[in-house]
Amino acid sequence: MSDFTYVRFFEEIGIADVPLVGGKNASLGEMFQKLTGQGVRVPHGFAITAEAYRHMLDSAGAWDALHAALDDLDADDVTALARKGKRAREIVYGAGLPPELAAEITAAYRQLQDEYGEDVSLAVRSSATAEDLPTASFAGQQETFLNIKGTESLLDACRRCFASLFTDRAIHYRIDQNFDHFKVSLSIGVMKMVRSDLASSGVMFTLDTESGFHDVVFITGAYGLGENVVQGAVDPDEFYVHKPTYQAGHRAVLRRLIGDKAVKMIFVEGETKNTTRNIPTPKADRARFCVTDDDVLELAGYACAIESHYGRPMDIEWAKDGLDGRLYIVQARPETAASQRSQTVVESYVLEGKGAERKEVLAEGRSVGEKVATGVARRMDNLGKLSEFRPGDVLVADITTPDWEPIMKIAAAIVTNRGGRTCHAAIIARELGIPAVVGAGDATTSVPDGEVVTVSCVEGDTGRVYRGALDFRVDRTEVSDQERPHTEIMINLGNPDLAFKTSFLPNDGVGLARMEFIINEYIRVHPLALLHPDRVSDPDARRTIETLTYAYSDGAEFFVERLSEGIGTIAAAFWPKPVVVRMSDFKTNEYASLVGGSDFEAAESNPMIGFRGASRYAHPAYAEGFALECRAMKRVREQMGLTNVVLMLPFVRRVAEADLVLTEMAKHGLRRGENGLRVYAMCEIPNNVILIDEFAKRFDGFSIGSNDLTQLTLGVDRDSEIVAFDYDERDEGVKEMIRLAVEGCRRNGIHSGLCGQAPSDYPDMAEFLVRCGIDSISLNPDVVVKTTRQILDLERAVQLQ
Repeated sequence: MSDFTYVRFFEEIGIADVPLVGGKNASLGEMFQKLTGQGVRVPHGFAITAEAYRHMLDSAGAWDALHAALDDLDADDVTALARKGKRAREIVYGAGLPPELAAEITAAYRQLQDEYGEDVSLAVRSSATAEDLPTASFAGQQETFLNIKGTESLLDACRRCFASLFTDRAIHYRIDQNFDHFKVSLSIGVMKMVRSDLASSGVMFTLDTESGFHDVVFITGAYGLGENVVQGAVDPDEFYVHKPTYQAGHRAVLRRLIGDKAVKMIFVEGETKNTTRNIPTPKADRARFCVTDDDVLELAGYACAIESHYGRPMDIEWAKDGLDGRLYIVQARPETAASQRSQTVVESYVLEGKGAERKEVLAEGRSVGEKVATGVARRMDNLGKLSEFRPGDVLVADITTPDWEPIMKIAAAIVTNRGGRTCHAAIIARELGIPAVVGAGDATTSVPDGEVVTVSCVEGDTGRVYRGALDFRVDRTEVSDQERPHTEIMINLGNPDLAFKTSFLPNDGVGLARMEFIINEYIRVHPLALLHPDRVSDPDARRTIETLTYAYSDGAEFFVERLSEGIGTIAAAFWPKPVVVRMSDFKTNEYASLVGGSDFEAAESNPMIGFRGASRYAHPAYAEGFALECRAMKRVREQMGLTNVVLMLPFVRRVAEADLVLTEMAKHGLRRGENGLRVYAMCEIPNNVILIDEFAKRFDGFSIGSNDLTQLTLGVDRDSEIVAFDYDERDEGVKEMIRLAVEGCRRNGIHSGLCGQAPSDYPDMAEFLVRCGIDSISLNPDVVVKTTRQILDLERAVQLQ
């Protein structure tokens, strides 16, 4: 222990010292003591104790004046709050530092100079004694002072930091939380300044903040000081790392999303004091990620170690030093929103019908909250207009700060021009349980003030603001301890954005993950156009390809990484349950509609039964594209470690074609049986059923595609409205085909499943499948719970017969 009375170095304090040094300093001390030995890098520093704060006010005889300023304050009287808060800050700052306290701070500073060098710059940060509790967070309520150098600057920063206990927002927050102003004290943290102004910084969580999914680390970051990320002044980069496979030794980023990062906060050094300023981020930097994959994986390791130590989900601030190139953890506190949600009730907001398709989209950004809300849009551009805001309005603003919280608490939804999913607006929206669309760009001009709008955050990562009121419903499903039927109930899922949330439904894995959705939404470009951009004739298409692939070494890397991230996200969400991934099954007209696709696809009069599925994979016209698909799946299984991925081949017409494609896959490192790789085939062509004993020698299972099997059994084009009346999956001939397929799988000891639309639409079809003895049924998420209950009832009835 040091000989100081009012100063404690980080190695002397831990999480039990919150009353002495506040939550922030206690956590820094805990990590410095317990986790630096595990490789977690925390800047060294010291805490000026809460006793020092009280000693300062005792010495100055300032308590009576503070009571006079703050007793009987009405926090909702904005004018009085501003006046009395200013007076309280003047009292604390004017108290000055007692000589013995100033001497201790100076001596501790010299010790940091001995460790880091004479020119070490400091961060001076507030740490309230009730801060960062699991049930309340004072984050952002008090001030932080950065890049402090020299004894006089340090002592003045400490006085200003003590005074910031009485910022207007801190006073308001304490009243709301029923904290006594005079029972909350302020400790100060003084630590080596991490020069992230010369590099990057951000926030990370040890769970997915939107769904509450616990198996990932979610990392956000931008260039410059972290204030921009926290307050939402920038749209940051986002990264996910899957914890179970990371802890098993695999080192791969699960998913990345590049942010705009339009500005970065830097220091501006002045003669009297340092200030910060936002400057435009260079265009080339905006187009690339602010940290490397190695940085992301190092941060994920820190996050796992911190969460393991604390035994609960954590909210962590990180910074990269542009001088030494190292990553540091500068704060960690319990996560207080997503981790508090009930995991036994799944609540789903659903836009009714096709209304959203017909409504005008006024703004788009990143979705927060997975809910829908309707209200009058109210544009707020300054604090003076807050009194105009009414309960149930939709707040539309450039960004939000803690000063805005009184109206945020009565808002139906929040929309901001700037910010990412860890910004102030997003954090408060989650705490309040309302939807938010952040980083919408021009919402304050594109969303008309005073008009009714609908804010939708249930359509994936993209949140939308629609003109007018859209109908929606809320489905609430109790999923705890639900008995599982003998028949496996799997889920059809193509959208990675919905994977984490969907995984909470009772399920036995994913029976159909459609690769086409990811190619359409996340890649958008024809695989061959990415490999051969010189053969793309449309100049606009070439420019689009250049833009999309800018941050990648070439088009092939772009395709492989984007596809593997999409599939990997779904596989991680359901790990370790099986996730059956169907290789691409676009038809030629669908491939042609991709960017650059028309230069590589022939016109067909009936693409539905044309050049699609397995027939493309070894064909010279597409073999290079299939090689990219295989590279992506190999990356998912081997680099990411997601060996729960089962590969499935669609539209395999002949046995010889199956042999050809399996050989082609093996050439690309995907050999059936190696590293536990299972390969299924779609059973959707009558020939698959007729020759099932031969096909069964080549595959580990069949998934019956009832849509195509119906059209090919009945000879009905399922895309034709004219003969739609003849298309019926419940036709006796179709059902006989299905029964024969299930029997053939059982006879050959391989898996049988069905992933078509029929059991989702028709309960009697689900009953038929159960009576056939099918191993699994894959359903759309919205009918999983209902159909599971029906199947349980049916299985009980069958046992009683």
